[in-house]
Amino acid sequence: MEKKDFEAWLDNISITFLSLTDLQKNETLDHLISLSGAVQLRHLSNNLEILLKRDFLKLLPLELSFYLLKWLDPQTLLTCCLVSKQWNKVISACTEVWQTACKNLGWQIDDSVQDPLHWKKVYLKAILRMKQLKDHEAFETSSLIGHSARVYALYYKDGLLCTGSDDLSAKLWDVSTGQCIYGIQTHTCAAVKFDEQKLVTGSFDNTVACWEWSSGAKTQHFRGHTGAVFSVDYNDELDVLVSGSADFTVKVWALSTGTCLNTLTGHTEWVTKVVLQKCKVKSLMHSPGDHILLSADKYEIKIWPIGREINCKCLKTLSVSEDRSISLQPRLHFDGKYIVCSSALGLYQWDFASYDILRVIKPPDFLNVSLLGFGEIFALLFDSRYLYIMDLRTEKLISRWPLPEYRKSKRGSSFLAGEMSWLNGLNGQNDTGLVFATSMPDHSIHLVLWKEH
Repeated sequence: MEKKDFEAWLDNISITFLSLTDLQKNETLDHLISLSGAVQLRHLSNNLEILLKRDFLKLLPLELSFYLLKWLDPQTLLTCCLVSKQWNKVISACTEVWQTACKNLGWQIDDSVQDPLHWKKVYLKAILRMKQLKDHEAFETSSLIGHSARVYALYYKDGLLCTGSDDLSAKLWDVSTGQCIYGIQTHTCAAVKFDEQKLVTGSFDNTVACWEWSSGAKTQHFRGHTGAVFSVDYNDELDVLVSGSADFTVKVWALSTGTCLNTLTGHTEWVTKVVLQKCKVKSLMHSPGDHILLSADKYEIKIWPIGREINCKCLKTLSVSEDRSISLQPRLHFDGKYIVCSSALGLYQWDFASYDILRVIKPPDFLNVSLLGFGEIFALLFDSRYLYIMDLRTEKLISRWPLPEYRKSKRGSSFLAGEMSWLNGLNGQNDTGLVFATSMPDHSIHLVLWKEH
């Protein structure tokens, strides 16, 4: 058939075909396919693939593509990235999807980052770190060796760990290298706290002392307690030092002179923890910026206003059981907004503005865990065998790490959490350094550290 005649015939056939019903069209196609040979069928197959597969991400406006992608889970999106370079480019640039995925993993989001390809990379890093936590591969351990007697006191700050021992010494360690920076002769240390210049120690000899790191000299000696001093805290701005003791009292001292300014009474058990912190919320009893003292014993947490007026009365006493049938663990978290303490019933969280219990987090029945650190996203817990990470949004344990037979302490001072910022959400940079430290029966200090990615 000549080309001209063929084109006329094809036009007539097309007009007739378009006038048919869908069923008639299908029957016509079936008949034509049955008459076709291998060449025609191959041609049909190749063209059908092109006609049926429409790249909607390429055809749609970018805003609509992003809207559709938001409905897919991250794992499906990662699979979709393998379809083509174009798909990978569009999906990788879908910032909101990857930011949401990171948040769901407990990752901090910095909205100031404008790079559209940044957040997919962050998600991939986050999913790897969370998998390492789940598979018990996120941490590593090391030891600090140097004391010749029991290590009673630990305090951590900015990559440095201070240890106070029954060998009448205190040492300052660089956690990253394991090197001892300072070692000074002290009394027996039950509690320690330090800064760049000084070390404050509470002792089993019933006193508190202040020492100079560079020379090892004792610059102040605070005498007045009639029992061992289990906890100390201080504030240079207020020129105040506070100490909690086995004599059931809390003493407030002038840091610079060593003078006892006040003795706070009311506890009926050893005062195992004192915390000085600025208030961050407003209530009838305090305002943001006020300095607050918390003191805790076996059954109660007492709240005191500390400022220029040293003579203060207890604002509130918190407990988890009126009949004292449930005791508190000797660990206390206070960030100016919330108070958190653990007991046999679980973790108790109080709102500092109202003093109401916000929630009680109960771990699994088979666990009797104690508090180490508490943040906005995660909590760090432990028992005699494991270190645990809890997702506070679901109150589920997401990871654990085995612990050796460490030295037990009724006062809670022979173990501590290290870096704490990651408890408010990981960000790919704060998962470094010390996680946990505890003293061992052989006088060494056992460290749990984040393993590098």
